[in-house]
Amino acid sequence: MSSATVETGTGHQNPIGWLWRHFRVFRRTRPFWGGLLAMIAGVPILYFPYAHLSLGGLTIAMSTTAGAGSMIIGVLMIILGLTGWFQPAVRVFAGIATILLTLVSIPVSNLAGFGLALLPGLIGGGLMVSWAPLPEPKAGAAESGKSRRSRRAAEVGTAEADVAGNAVAENAVAKSVATESAEVAEAAEAPTAELPAQGEPQQSATGPAAEGTVPRQAATGDPEEAR
Repeated sequence: MSSATVETGTGHQNPIGWLWRHFRVFRRTRPFWGGLLAMIAGVPILYFPYAHLSLGGLTIAMSTTAGAGSMIIGVLMIILGLTGWFQPAVRVFAGIATILLTLVSIPVSNLAGFGLALLPGLIGGGLMVSWAPLPEPKAGAAESGKSRRSRRAAEVGTAEADVAGNAVAENAVAKSVATESAEVAEAAEAPTAELPAQGEPQQSATGPAAEGTVPRQAATGDPEEAR
């Protein structure tokens, strides 16, 4: 059976991915880098006074009467770094204390661990003081977003209703115009009253009487023929 046909279990999770997701959540919810630098700064302060360095065939010990102070400062800086991780509420106090202990370690602990703890201690303390949690999303923001969406939907519906009303009005105007044009066409096609032609003679009401008068005039007009 090839690896392409093997069905993976639905409940199986990659442990590396799971650890990375939890680490990201842990890092984003506390002054992670400030606490880490504070703990890094405490290591050289704590180490050098009790270290036995070999230089050629010679063994050099840096322990002096200030070794107890160096141990206290180093341990306190490591504790303050852990406090910034697991108690973010006191991050300001932890940051200020880290800065002060770093400055005190310059004369007390071999110039702050030969300068190796100076910059990490100051930067870590400043990061812990300046860190602030991310603002939580408010319910009002979600409600305002919903209200904006509802208003937008209402505006879209109103615009669609206006468009539909305009279309109905345009259809009504078109129908009225078509009706008026049809009425005008019917009125133009209606038959008009027939008028007599100009060359035709008009008949009078006294037509027969007029016909009777014609021979009378002829008789009176020619007396010789009458004789």
